[in-house]
Amino acid sequence: MPGVDGKEYSPSDFEDKKGLLVVFSCNHCPYAQAAWPLLVDLHKKFGGQIGFVAINSNEDVDHPDDSFAKMKEKAPEWGITFAYLRDESQEAARAYEAVCTPDPFLFKNEEGIFKLYYRGRINDNWQNPDQVEEKNLEEAMTGLLAGEPAPDNQPASMGCSIKWRQ
Repeated sequence: MPGVDGKEYSPSDFEDKKGLLVVFSCNHCPYAQAAWPLLVDLHKKFGGQIGFVAINSNEDVDHPDDSFAKMKEKAPEWGITFAYLRDESQEAARAYEAVCTPDPFLFKNEEGIFKLYYRGRINDNWQNPDQVEEKNLEEAMTGLLAGEPAPDNQPASMGCSIKWRQ
């Protein structure tokens, strides 16, 4: 898939990492907009050991803010330095069974095979970062790197529905 940085990406680009975070996101959704600073911070903290990929699968006819051109514009504005990819065909979103933005999937690299470790919300308070009590995604990333089993508690992702093509 094409990234806003002009590169094409695939999972094999991250085979040297202990894990891979794939987050379905977008530009226009308030939940996704609130998540970008959190993802940027998580990338700063974990990016050396966990690969980071954000994928925008939304159709962009009715949602022009989610166009590839707008993605390229917003990425530097929001401080996104990890892969931000355009899923024009929506095949990736369908394959992952992604439902909303943001929708994080954290995979553990087990001898070159990425296996799902955590799928769920980023935290328990998307509107007020100062009032977050459960940092679900960050805790899962810490656990993955510590060699712990996948967390039993994987609360559902919260966000805007993916905008499917008709």
